[in-house]
Order: sequence, then structure tokens, then C-alpha cells
Amino acid sequence: MGDNQNGSLHRNPWRREDTEDNVLEIAQSHGQGAAPEARAADEAHLSEVAAPPPIDRDEEREKEKTIVPPNPAQEQGIPLSEIAAPPPVPRQSSRRRPWDHQVSPTRESPPPPELEQAEKRSSVAAPSVSKRATQLYAISYLVFFAILGTLARLGLQALTFYPGAPVVTGVLWANVAGCILMGFFGEDRNLFREEWGDNSNPRTEEDEAAFAEWAKKHKSVKKTIPLYIGLTTGFCGSFTSFSSFMRDVFLALSNDLSVPEGGHVSRDGGYSFMALVAVILITVALSLSSLIFGAHCALALDSLSLTIPFRFTRRVLDPLVVLLAWSCWLGAIFMAIWPPDRHDGPPTHEHWRGRAVFAIVFAPLGCLLRFYASLHLNARIPAFPLGTFAVNIFGTIIEGMCYDLQHVSGIGAGSLTTSVLTSCQVLQGVMDGFCGCTTTVSTWVAELNGLGRRRHAYFYGLMSVGVALGFLVVIMGSLRWTVGFKDPVCG
Repeated sequence: MGDNQNGSLHRNPWRREDTEDNVLEIAQSHGQGAAPEARAADEAHLSEVAAPPPIDRDEEREKEKTIVPPNPAQEQGIPLSEIAAPPPVPRQSSRRRPWDHQVSPTRESPPPPELEQAEKRSSVAAPSVSKRATQLYAISYLVFFAILGTLARLGLQALTFYPGAPVVTGVLWANVAGCILMGFFGEDRNLFREEWGDNSNPRTEEDEAAFAEWAKKHKSVKKTIPLYIGLTTGFCGSFTSFSSFMRDVFLALSNDLSVPEGGHVSRDGGYSFMALVAVILITVALSLSSLIFGAHCALALDSLSLTIPFRFTRRVLDPLVVLLAWSCWLGAIFMAIWPPDRHDGPPTHEHWRGRAVFAIVFAPLGCLLRFYASLHLNARIPAFPLGTFAVNIFGTIIEGMCYDLQHVSGIGAGSLTTSVLTSCQVLQGVMDGFCGCTTTVSTWVAELNGLGRRRHAYFYGLMSVGVALGFLVVIMGSLRWTVGFKDPVCG
């Protein structure tokens, strides 16, 4: 009996395969009379208490030992560090093994990867694209999708801000939707299948080495495709906003969160602290889970083989987006100078610029700043994405400064005059457009999920939230807890 007890100490008590040993150990510790009850409990299949633990210790140890490889996109001349986060989920098997007493639930033995059959393609030479043309396409996609992402964020915020809403932070749902798309694009292997060349040789389950090379090639090439850059860094990064998230965190702390109807209810500091923690936990938890959900959607749609044609993208879509991106941006600037509702009444009734026009004027600037900051800074510290951290903190600081100016009499609040209304709308456009696109939640949670060591992820996440909140407490708190916020004229 002593040998059995010593042997059981070296087993993982959470493994399902050890259930009988654990029951036997309990029975032995309580005497032989308890053995029938233990066997009865074992035969009853207590699935609720036999659920696998949420973390596989063996996999975590292997992850700790893994060395992150250098960014393969650098070989293409574009070190796209911001979009180089690993896929949100390990791509082994989309099916979980049933819980039984013979297989450990914490250690799945995945079947060989299901390799899809390569499409038969014509061996037409792909049109050669110079490095400068590729950069022009990438920048154009960023400009175009930054405008679309900003409009999507503002629209979703307006839709989710209504009387009786369970969550009054409208940017939460924009962050959730952007993270779902980021997880989908990061895990997808079908949309840009034709971008990595002709691979007509069939892959079998035994040809694992060829599959590994195939997957590596796909991962490296996909992150240099201008359309992929626009969808992830451009649209998802602009759809989500870290600065708006941190602004809501401070407003929860100061009891100034906007409510659809009615006034604010006064509360003490303890409740304000609970509100601050609630906004942080809800946003981070939902964003991380949305990233994983988006990746699961990509895995579920693998069999559909939805592919964007390579020749159509290079010959039609890329040049078209160059024209659309710069035309839309220039058109937004013209609309900001000559708003469409200028002749509908007095100047104080102009609302187009404050609602969206100024935001899409400043949005591409913030997106390009984030793109190049991550390009030059993220690779400096592999365990701490410095570029994303820098732009998130910088955008949050600008957000706090603009929010203060917008809530000061004579600048963005007070008497309704043309100059005060215009300055209020410009400040709102800077917050929604520039700050909203400079900062990002989708890339932030993708990096949190993809960092090699868990302590690095926690340190990175806590530093991002803590430093940003500290700056907002100093910037916004100095006005809020002295003279107070005034209602902006464009609110």
C-alpha cells in the first residue's frame, strides 16, 4: 500500500487517467470499508468533477521553452511586426477527444493534421510587383480600411448606446467585433491561398514535413500581402480603440460614464473602484475570448475553401484601392471644409463634421503612425511589443488632453458659438479618428495571447493598462476633481 501511495504522488491528480488511482488512494486512506463507495462513485461517471483543467502544464512548459523565430516578413522587405502575432489557437485538431478513463483530458494525442487538397491552378506567371508598388498598395489599404474601421466603430457605438443597455461603454462591442475579425484573419488559411504560389502536389497525412513547410510558407507570405495588412492593421486596428477603452475606465472611476437617459447617481469611492475593475475585466476578457472565437470560426470554415483570386487582387483590386483610398481621404477633407449641411441653417446647426467627417480626416494619420511605430519598435524587445505599447500610451495621452479641452468653457463647452462648436467638433474628431486609430485593442490582445511566456503577457498587459490609467488620472483627473467637466456643445 505504501508503494501505491508513493506512486500516486508522482501522478497528476487532475488527469482523468488517474481517476481510479485517486479513488483507490482515498479508499485506502479511509479504510477498506470505503472501497465499495469509491467504486460506486467511479462507476457513476462523475463527469462534472472530472472536467479537464483549463491549463495543460506540459504544453505550458513546452511553450516556455519555445524560442520565437525571427519575423519572416523581414525577408520580403516589410518587417510587419504588428501583424506578426502567432495564430490565436494551435492548429492541430478542431475536435476534442471525449472524456474517458483511458485518456488524459489534459493531454490530447491529436490525429495527423487534416490537409486540404491543393487546387489545380494554371501555371500562369504571377505579375511581378516592385517593392515600392507593394508599399504603396499597403499604405493605400491602410488609409482605406482606417476610414472604414472608424466609420464601423462609430456606427456600432451609436447602435449599442440605447436606454436600458446592459453595458453603457459603447466601444466595448467595437472592440469585441474587431477582435473576432482579427482572430479570424490570423487563423485563416484559405482567403490568401493563391498568394503563396502554385502548390499542386497533393499532401497526404504521412507527408508531415511537407505540410510544415507549406504552413510556414503560408504564414510568412500572408503577412506581407497588402490586402491582409489592410484588413488586420487597417480595419481591425481602427475598428478597436485602446484610448477609448481607457477613457471609459477613468470615467467609470470618476462616475462620469455617459448614460442613455437619466442622470448620474452619486456613489462613494468603493463603488467607483468596483466600476473601474468591472470595465477593465469585461473589456479584456471579452476581447481575448473574441479573439479565440474568431480563430475557431476560421477553423470551422476551413472546408469551404473561400479564396480571393490572386490575379484579381493584384491586377484589379490593388490599383483600385489606391484610387479609392486617396480619393476618399481627399473627399473627407473637402467635406470638412465645406460640410454638406452648411446651407441648411445657421453655422451652429452643422453636425456632419462633428459626427464623422473630422474623425475620418484624422483616422488615416493615426493608422499610419501605429503601423510604422510597430514596424520599427516591436522587434526591439521580443517579450514586450514596444511599438504597440508606445502608440497605445501616446494615443491615450492625446485622448485625455482632447477630452479636457472639450470640457472646458470657451474651448469646447460653454456658450454655443461657431468657433466653440468647430473646436469641439475638431477635438471630437481627433479623439474618434486619430486617437481611435493610433491605439488598438485587437493587436494588443493578439500579442497578449501570443507572447511566449505567461509572465511576459501579464507584465505587458498590466503595464499597458496601468501606465495609461496613470496618465489619465493625472491629465483628466486634474480637471475633473478641481473645476469639473462642462458639457460640450457638440455632445
